[in-house]
Amino acid sequence: MACNADFVEYIVEQCAEAGDISVRKMMGDYCIYCDGVVFGLICDNSLFIKPTEAGRVLLREEVMCPPYEGAKDYFLITDVDDSDYLASLVRATLANLPAPKPKRRKN
Repeated sequence: MACNADFVEYIVEQCAEAGDISVRKMMGDYCIYCDGVVFGLICDNSLFIKPTEAGRVLLREEVMCPPYEGAKDYFLITDVDDSDYLASLVRATLANLPAPKPKRRKN
């Protein structure tokens, strides 16, 4: 089931205090970015955040499951109505993610 555009927009607004939040459509669902770094997915009208130890410490409830069939487990965020909570969770997650690999130049 694809995501509802209103839900995606709501999640972007709720995470906005963390930085520059953007999304990219991916087969009906979305990758979600903060300052150009992917930190999670929005799938089937649910927010999934990459698991990190810093994020785990802040979670109100730890629920891990794959966002889609065949994916690794992510944190399923059930409380998306508290923008301060989401922003702090996003910032903590970003601080614990490895640096993105540099893009290769095409010859």
